[in-house]
Amino acid sequence: MNVLLIGSGGREHALAWRLAQSSTLTKLYAAPGNPGIAEHAELVALDPADHRAVIDFCIRHSIGFVVIGPEAPLVDGLADNIRTMGLPVFGPDKAAAQLEGSKGFTKDLCSRANIPTAAYAKVTSRQGGMAALDDFAIPVVVKADGLAAGKGVTVAMTRDEAEGAITDLFSVSGAEAVIEEFLEGEEVSLFVLTDGTTMVPFGSAQDHKRVGDGDVGPNTGGMGAYSPAPVLTPQLEQRALDEIVAPTIAAMAAMGTPFSGVLYAGLMLTDAGPKLIEYNVRFGDPECQVLMMRFQGDLLDLMLATAQGTLADHPAPAFAEDTALTVVMAANGYPGTPESGGAIAGIEAAEATGARVFQAGTRRDGKTLVASGGRVLAVTGTGIDAASAKAAAYRGVAAIDFPTGFSRSDIGWREIQRIAG
Repeated sequence: MNVLLIGSGGREHALAWRLAQSSTLTKLYAAPGNPGIAEHAELVALDPADHRAVIDFCIRHSIGFVVIGPEAPLVDGLADNIRTMGLPVFGPDKAAAQLEGSKGFTKDLCSRANIPTAAYAKVTSRQGGMAALDDFAIPVVVKADGLAAGKGVTVAMTRDEAEGAITDLFSVSGAEAVIEEFLEGEEVSLFVLTDGTTMVPFGSAQDHKRVGDGDVGPNTGGMGAYSPAPVLTPQLEQRALDEIVAPTIAAMAAMGTPFSGVLYAGLMLTDAGPKLIEYNVRFGDPECQVLMMRFQGDLLDLMLATAQGTLADHPAPAFAEDTALTVVMAANGYPGTPESGGAIAGIEAAEATGARVFQAGTRRDGKTLVASGGRVLAVTGTGIDAASAKAAAYRGVAAIDFPTGFSRSDIGWREIQRIAG
């Protein structure tokens, strides 16, 4: 089977690496891909926003299956348009992708289905936002309603900070926002595959959103992650599945917009139990990298079963017991204006240590690999626990020569602290 993978980041490199190992794969294409993905797939100069061009490519190259990695093409309806051609797609339709595309849509669904989440208010103007703040204690959370690449959230510790976040959001015409109660607890990510009816857990992870060691500085798209996340105990995971994910899947089906693909639930583990922070409608980045390191099955077969509605007949996904941990190496200036064009060397040396390096924001300048984005590499190691996986990942980081880049030095710190007692 010929497969087209849409995307160009570290998540897609991890997916390409796993898809390339499938016994049923004939040829893997990636659009637009990156130099790391090129080791597993033929790169195609396609713009995912040009749906007609994507469909024409699928027809000309006898594509039998399309995997959409990032959220933007899903929210834009690319999966719908490919499905009209009779091709199976891994990823939800536009209507179902609203679970990520609109914070307000998801909060309203939670309210209707009695899904535990933070109290909230939807606002469509700066004035409305300021008025709504009176209903919330400080700290308070201010979120852009639409897609924001993981950076549209402000946890305001003062009223002035909250008002500033609202003012910034509504400096853009047509903006909408959600103001939320601040939840106390620890964040964790739970991944579930669903074909709209059957629900199959696909692992847990914990990521690190803040740019600096000790979780300080602005939010980013993610500076590192590890899987599994033992803080999400089997009992808590079952509660999250029963009280949050299953009712969401049922509500989407009842609305006539069944969800097919991977549902990524960002959870807060509160004293009252798991509560939903937000949904993503695709694999996380860098969570995908650690999940793919642990996954032991045939990814293409599992994705096809998800797309074709046959998950109930498919064996449950198997994962290695080892912990996987990934460290993001980002370009200086990220998450503001990252420095572009910095040379990168030492990837082979890093992988000789046992780590695996997934490329994200990279491109070729002649024979030289250079940085082309904010998050550039995801250096990933495995071990019997978070501490040994961290050591393996940072051995890889130490072998890489990237003078215009940086990374956090404390990925996995919460779990390592728990291990140490």
